[in-house]
Amino acid sequence: MMRRVAIWLRLCWYLPLLTGWAVLSSRSVINADADRWASIVKWPYKNLPRRLYLLATYPEFRTLYYYRLRRSSNFGVAVAVILRVVYPGERTLFLGCPDIGPGLYIQHGFATIIAARKLGANCWINQQVTIGFVSPGARPTIGDNVAIHAGAKVLGEIMVGDGARIGANAVVLEDVPPGHTAVGVPARMLAPKAKSD
Repeated sequence: MMRRVAIWLRLCWYLPLLTGWAVLSSRSVINADADRWASIVKWPYKNLPRRLYLLATYPEFRTLYYYRLRRSSNFGVAVAVILRVVYPGERTLFLGCPDIGPGLYIQHGFATIIAARKLGANCWINQQVTIGFVSPGARPTIGDNVAIHAGAKVLGEIMVGDGARIGANAVVLEDVPPGHTAVGVPARMLAPKAKSD
């Protein structure tokens, strides 16, 4: 009983965050983010609003939410700045990417920098990942359904194909074909395993 009361009090504190939904010009993207997060974290409560629970529980989700708000309108920028002061996101997660597809999941976003040219839909990013440039403008393009694991570095003007995986602590400096896995320093490519019948 006390736990349930504590959860509801916490959600009441975070309730003003939902005002951002009113200024989002494209709610479908943040709804796709919320649906993906809820499926991964195994949404535990039937009667609690999913978006509010995610905003109250995961600072990485709040950071992604503010990113979406800032790109919705000038008013969205103002709302994001004000909300971020009272309800900070993950302070060491930087989303400096001009185009992030829907359904991005950031697990433990501590010390993570996403400065790709484009990040596709339904990507999974772990902690201490750096996606960035080696010279001005030379930034990676990340496809759909890509998983980039803890400590990985994806650098330069390269393409990471759809469904690719970047292993923990890999340093990727060349293109990764779709469905392949990049491991090691510097990264080498492992072809997808053959599917059994």
